[in-house]
Amino acid sequence: MTETRAHFVTGTDTGIGKTLVACALVHALRARGLNAVGMKPVASGAWRDTNGVIRNEDADALAAVSGVHFPQALISPYLFEAALAPHVAARLEGRTITSTVILDAFRSLSMRAQHVVVEGVGGFQVPLNDDFTTADLAEAIAAPVIMVVGLKLGCINHALLTAESIRARGLSLAGWVANSTPVGMLEQDATIAALSRRLDAPLLGTLPRFASADPQMAAAALDFGALQDGAS
Repeated sequence: MTETRAHFVTGTDTGIGKTLVACALVHALRARGLNAVGMKPVASGAWRDTNGVIRNEDADALAAVSGVHFPQALISPYLFEAALAPHVAARLEGRTITSTVILDAFRSLSMRAQHVVVEGVGGFQVPLNDDFTTADLAEAIAAPVIMVVGLKLGCINHALLTAESIRARGLSLAGWVANSTPVGMLEQDATIAALSRRLDAPLLGTLPRFASADPQMAAAALDFGALQDGAS
């Protein structure tokens, strides 16, 4: 059996397109004939559907694009209704996010799929409990990291600090994606050029503002073959 591979998708902020990039990568992997699955271990801003099942837009998007149906407990072990930082949302519900639950779910997915794409929550250093962060999670998974940069004022600093933090954890920054924000920004091309000179990782592409979050369109706009670890 082929060894399961993984990527960890992080971003310079919250709401800057991590889910779209993660879904695009799963789509691209499946187009190559691989059994790929997306995982969103922790998500806030969930709701209850008419059957009382807790749902989350990001988790649903990853589940929809994945090659095989997996239980929600594996795709998204922790969903919280309050649209707050995960550790705060967990406290409000009287729950605690534990690394063991997340890593057990990741290992279970890894045994059933050829490639697991794990999407973080918020930025790279978001607390999940008192002593465990998304950076700790990425380090525990030990997968190459794809960084999504939301193109807005301040993103150069955010991107360089995030890249520095990724490498400080001994992780590989396999590539980065420039994602246009709703308001756009002045001198966007100059910003991308400045980041390209400073980030020692390939630019996988620049995402325009799509009318809807379409993984197929996003995958067509990105070059996953440029990932430094060779995944495409």
